[in-house]
Amino acid sequence: MSPSNQNSNHVPVLLEEAMEALAVQPGGRYVDCTVGSGGHARAILERSSPGGQLLGIDADPMAIKVAQKKLEEYKKSVLLVNDNFVNLQATCIKYDFFPVHGILLDLGFSSMQLNGSGRGFSFQHDAHLDMRFNPEQEVTAADIVNTSPEAELARIIRTYGEESHSRQIARLIVQERPITSTLHLARIVEKAVGRRTGKIHPATKTFQAIRIAVNLELENLERALKQAIELLGFEGRLVVISYHSLEDRIVKRLMQQEARGCICPPGTPVCICGHEPRLKLIRRHVIMPSEGEIRANPRSRSAKLRAATRLIAQDACLAADEMEILWAETEARAWRRPALLRKLQMVFAMA
Repeated sequence: MSPSNQNSNHVPVLLEEAMEALAVQPGGRYVDCTVGSGGHARAILERSSPGGQLLGIDADPMAIKVAQKKLEEYKKSVLLVNDNFVNLQATCIKYDFFPVHGILLDLGFSSMQLNGSGRGFSFQHDAHLDMRFNPEQEVTAADIVNTSPEAELARIIRTYGEESHSRQIARLIVQERPITSTLHLARIVEKAVGRRTGKIHPATKTFQAIRIAVNLELENLERALKQAIELLGFEGRLVVISYHSLEDRIVKRLMQQEARGCICPPGTPVCICGHEPRLKLIRRHVIMPSEGEIRANPRSRSAKLRAATRLIAQDACLAADEMEILWAETEARAWRRPALLRKLQMVFAMA
């Protein structure tokens, strides 16, 4: 299947809500950490024109090829990098792309990955147990399924899939080894837990758990979010779209913590942490798809969007009068000028 055909059915989730949360402006600099098929990226480039710039990152090399085709008319304004967003800060520094107006992470899958990659993300089609976002990564789903001790398999399925039948599933997997295909694994899970009624296939949680373990998704998400905060400029926006409770819990906890001052343990008589808020929540409640969007795109039903604005305190490396000028020019959107951008980068480098 060609990249163009693979991309034909992809619909960006919460598109307008994400653009509003990012507060996309002409001439802005933005990072799409999960560029995928390029749907959100294209909308950012359209709204940031003229003069907008986008750095698109994706661990899947196939996604980069698809995005290149979709964003061809904006090729002078976009840089696409095949890497994992856990290396977000290093990537931005390498390409001199900081600070930025906004950073987006859409943690969902494209139709291309689910249906056309042949890497075993879905049990709707028989494929090898791979599940790697980047084919150059060493550990595959087959490695985890066929070599992990039973107790470790149960832990992975329980922790990352929130599956209550994790022990039964792990026990039967060990008995049925070697397991090499998606349909084989799906049949084993179904046999272990029984055929359930409802819309969710009994193997869904197990596949989610193994995929998360293969790609270190939760660990990488937390590390990327912390890096994203450091890369945002004054009033820059951080927007995250998650699709299951484990991801959303990490995003919610980090944003709420960074929006608070003192984070000392409850009962501490005097603050000793010295923590200052670095984010301001744009909305206290999560944003979810409308009923109309869910009808048009059923895969959006579990999406949750959270967003925050970057707060930056006066830095000691600038005098008060310099900082006052910097604030004024930033609010006037003048920090796109090279000289002022250099000064801002110095602030970020020394923070």
